[in-house]
Amino acid sequence: MAVNPIIICLLSLIGYGSSHPSPPPRGCSVDVDPPYRVLCDLESVWGVVLEAVACSGGLSSLVLAVLLLVKLRSISDPARRSGMGPLLLLLGTLLGLFSISLAFLVGKNQALCVVRRAFWGPLFALCFSSLLVQGVRLRRLVDGKTSPSGSSLAALGLALALVQGIISAEWVLLTVVREGHPACEYPPLDFALTCSYTLGLLLIAMGLSLGVVLCGGEMGAEGAGGSEEDREGEIEKRRWKCNAVWLFLSSLASALLWVAWLGFYLYGSQTLRGKGKGERLGGGGGGGGGGGGGGKKDVKVLDEPALAVALVIQGWILLLFHAIPEAHLCLRKPPQSITQDFFDTSHTSPPPHFGEELPAHSPRPFPENQAFSMEEHGATLRTGTYHSSHGSIRPGIAFRGHVYQPTEMALVMNGGTV
Repeated sequence: MAVNPIIICLLSLIGYGSSHPSPPPRGCSVDVDPPYRVLCDLESVWGVVLEAVACSGGLSSLVLAVLLLVKLRSISDPARRSGMGPLLLLLGTLLGLFSISLAFLVGKNQALCVVRRAFWGPLFALCFSSLLVQGVRLRRLVDGKTSPSGSSLAALGLALALVQGIISAEWVLLTVVREGHPACEYPPLDFALTCSYTLGLLLIAMGLSLGVVLCGGEMGAEGAGGSEEDREGEIEKRRWKCNAVWLFLSSLASALLWVAWLGFYLYGSQTLRGKGKGERLGGGGGGGGGGGGGGKKDVKVLDEPALAVALVIQGWILLLFHAIPEAHLCLRKPPQSITQDFFDTSHTSPPPHFGEELPAHSPRPFPENQAFSMEEHGATLRTGTYHSSHGSIRPGIAFRGHVYQPTEMALVMNGGTV
């Protein structure tokens, strides 16, 4: 019975080989858990590239938010200052959007799947509600009305996004807690339907921005030939319409992206799953069945990277087409007024020093004007003429100089002597 020790030794070696973990891919150390190796795997480089793009977007959002907070005190115009609240809300949401995209790259577990399902809809709702309140603000400004404060607009955006938060929380509680389904197993159609409110916010924001761009200048023809104030108001409306153009572009690009990822998530992935199932059924023998199961697994894995790519692209669209242009327009100094205020004495120039010459376009100071009028009056007295208001010269009493000349009454009173 010497064969028994040999069989036991072989079985122990097989068990050791099967329990030994697979070697890590190039770029990852042994300490990294297998679900997180996609973040450092240099062989499938797409995960590393997507991680780098997401981290750069989050860092850009953070830097821009800090810059706006530092420059907030320097913005004195209430109309421009009112846009800072929704903009800061959007930048904070973009930071969370880029961060949660990493959760769709790593492997699945119960906690990560709950985070994905709970934060996907509310984060997008915050982004699109920020665009919506910006459209409301621009509409009021183009109509010549005062805009609500930035804090009021940010509170309105939070209230609109709270509805989507309630929808996502109820979905997770009903399916995971009450019915006991795994958090990672859910139909794609249910996931898409929970985001229908978010898509409605996006469409409303796009409609508002398009209305401001196309129909926001009804008073332009009236103010074109009016006073200087009307022309200044028309220039200001053009600036707000420029903001509305960037808002419409970001909304349109976001809508196109949502159509693309919803189409792939609902129909494209199901088509690939059907092809994988057909190959599995058509394959012969056990080896063919095993290959078909591997193909099905690969097709199911495509859903999570697709959602991660959609998150990162959506974040960069909002950052490039709305956040950066809006921050530039808010921080830009307003142009100087066209009309000249003749009663403004805050910019009076000091009198020149002795020996200096004034430029030709600079106004003369008051003492020089006073001296000039005194000299002109003296010359008028000496010549005996003065200019009337109609431009004609009228003769006056001639004076022969500054020498004292007595009158006839003085001669009589002095007894005929001077």
